[in-house]
Amino acid sequence: MFNIIVKMYITLFPTILAGIANMGWCKSSLMKAAMKPMDFGKEFSDGKRIFGDNKTWKGFFGYILFNTIFSILWGIICNVTKIEQWNYFYLSHDNTVLLNVIIGILLGLGYALFELPNSFIKRRLDITPGKSIDGIKKAFFIFLDQADSIIGCALVVWLFYDIGIGLYLLFIIVGAFTHILINMLLYFLHLRKNMF
Repeated sequence: MFNIIVKMYITLFPTILAGIANMGWCKSSLMKAAMKPMDFGKEFSDGKRIFGDNKTWKGFFGYILFNTIFSILWGIICNVTKIEQWNYFYLSHDNTVLLNVIIGILLGLGYALFELPNSFIKRRLDITPGKSIDGIKKAFFIFLDQADSIIGCALVVWLFYDIGIGLYLLFIIVGAFTHILINMLLYFLHLRKNMF
């Protein structure tokens, strides 16, 4: 089990870095014009916003950009350090720059797109963007907030290597737990407003 979890971290390490980098990117003053919400401020048929102000084009393209950059760099590091056999992407594919560009783009898309259904649901329930909900639903949404992006990223891994449903679910659980730990760390470092 330990070896499997290490492989999972090695496989998605670029995505962990990309998520942290994208947070800083979205807070920066660069490309302010791209801070427009992905739903363009439009409302759904219920009169509520589709996704809300927190899902921006800047963040969307940032996920793709940083996942691609870090996937290329990580591919080089995996090659130099001879740990390719610990990366699920390279178990049945050659570690090339082109492959890593494709992986990076798909990871970025998987990360960004799989966050949207969660935001859509939360807008229907009148949960303020970037905030949690009280009561019994709180634990569910804390988990979903951390797991939504990993659901998409683990699917990308499955596209390149047949991890099966059991390992896919383990990716989601470990990924959500890791996301929670990173959020706590960023919160204590004053880089994040809310812990969850």
